[in-house]
Amino acid sequence: MTIEELIQHARQSGDFAGLMDQIPYAKLLGMRMRLDDDNNPLFYLPFLEKNIGNPALPALHGGVIGGFMENSAIVSLMWARDSLDIPKTIDFNIDYLRSGRAEESFARCEITRQGKRVAHVKVDCWQRDAQTPIAVARVHFLLT
Repeated sequence: MTIEELIQHARQSGDFAGLMDQIPYAKLLGMRMRLDDDNNPLFYLPFLEKNIGNPALPALHGGVIGGFMENSAIVSLMWARDSLDIPKTIDFNIDYLRSGRAEESFARCEITRQGKRVAHVKVDCWQRDAQTPIAVARVHFLLT
């Protein structure tokens, strides 16, 4: 199935597993997507033992959290633009606010600016409570 067919299938069926499996790092992390009550993408990262960075706490690896957030921003922007073009990351800034516990995580993206060539996306990542994020990120993309 082509990427175009996967996106079309996801939009029609609400089954995003095939789409997320086409992104190698998202697949490695076990990342999933669904639409929230407002039809906006909500991203889910199930707890996997291999994603632990500090076994003493235990805590998720910072790169796992960052990769989860960046992939969430890319897919969210593609979804909002109704485009098959993959946006190119210009810069990615992340603030780690607290340790990511050994449990499931969630991410929601807000496109704060979308021009013809550049887009800016804000990403919040949390675990138990959306009001208590474990990390926030700001991403600039080059649109093709």
